[in-house]
Amino acid sequence: MRILLFSGKGGVGKTTVSAATAYRLAELGYKTIVVSLDPAHSLGDAFDLPEEEKTKAAGLPIALSDSLYLQEIYIQEEIDRYWGEVYRFLELLFNTTGLDQVVSEELAILPGMEEVTSLLYVNKYYKEKEFDVLVLDLPPTGESLRFVSMPTVLKWYMRKVFNVERTILKVARPVARRLTDIPIPDDEYFRALENFYEKLKGVDELLVNPEITSVRIVANPEKMVLKESQRALLYFNMFGVNVDSVIVNKVLPPQVQDCPHFSHWIHTQKRHIEDIHALFYPVPVFLVPLMEDEVVGQERLRVLSELIYGDRDPMEVFHKEKPYEFVEQEGGYVVKLRAPFLTKEGLSVLKSDGEIVIRWKNFKSHVLLPRKLRECEPKGARIEEGYLKVFLSKP
Repeated sequence: MRILLFSGKGGVGKTTVSAATAYRLAELGYKTIVVSLDPAHSLGDAFDLPEEEKTKAAGLPIALSDSLYLQEIYIQEEIDRYWGEVYRFLELLFNTTGLDQVVSEELAILPGMEEVTSLLYVNKYYKEKEFDVLVLDLPPTGESLRFVSMPTVLKWYMRKVFNVERTILKVARPVARRLTDIPIPDDEYFRALENFYEKLKGVDELLVNPEITSVRIVANPEKMVLKESQRALLYFNMFGVNVDSVIVNKVLPPQVQDCPHFSHWIHTQKRHIEDIHALFYPVPVFLVPLMEDEVVGQERLRVLSELIYGDRDPMEVFHKEKPYEFVEQEGGYVVKLRAPFLTKEGLSVLKSDGEIVIRWKNFKSHVLLPRKLRECEPKGARIEEGYLKVFLSKP
């Protein structure tokens, strides 16, 4: 089974590209399910489904054809299915503070619940083997990063904190209830967490397996979008999740270059597209022209899918090598960049605005630094076995 994650800044066309990819996969004969994890669901709108059809399933899969299914996850339904005792305890806790019942119910849906619930579906569909491909329309970039980080955080909590916390409260609960009227989590609360974690086991290994999971970053040729997309690449890379392509959506077609209104836009987009190749090297970049009308309905999705992939199969792993990695060593850090063609002649490495910028002849690459390394300064570089190693001193 393949798992394709589509991430990007809000408004870049991520949902439409996810829907078009799913449509193309189903058309090629793969049994496909496309799932929206974005709280502001618009996946059903992309397929132009009637309102009653979108709501009748209440978060369960809808069959669009024999090989294509759609699912929009609604957190309230998922809480009833999976979070029961945890949610009820949190709701009671907030209500005890004097907050209104409705406010307490809203606050009891903590950040991360949607992401963890979504991971359960990833594990479920992978284990059941009912589908050939799972396409996930992720929420905007920040929430997408929380999605991929959750398995690591949850595993750490269950191994390091959960049993200790459960044991302490088992001993302290009778005493605490005599001293305070603040709700204390009971064993049902811990059983619910434990049961949920059992259903999630192994999902972290799925996400970091490049043969199974690929992230496809959807972007537009705009400055603010590129910065956020670059940060997404950095964090997916750090968590070990493979980014196999960047899909640059809404590129103005050359037919409008003679129009005075669009001439500056054409020039600006061309400059940003050049930057995209530098920012995301060696990840493949797909350029998708702006369509003449909004993409709604299966016929328009078919056209868009052809513009994105051409003759290529979306099931393919387009790239599966880390663009770069950070290694701590005595006295500093090393940034390893895959660049088998580089030579020393004409090579320059410098730091600019929280990035390492590498230039060689007509080649340019940018490596965004994590916050911890942004105060470090380059102190040398070396080419070894197809890698450029940039040495950074500790601040």
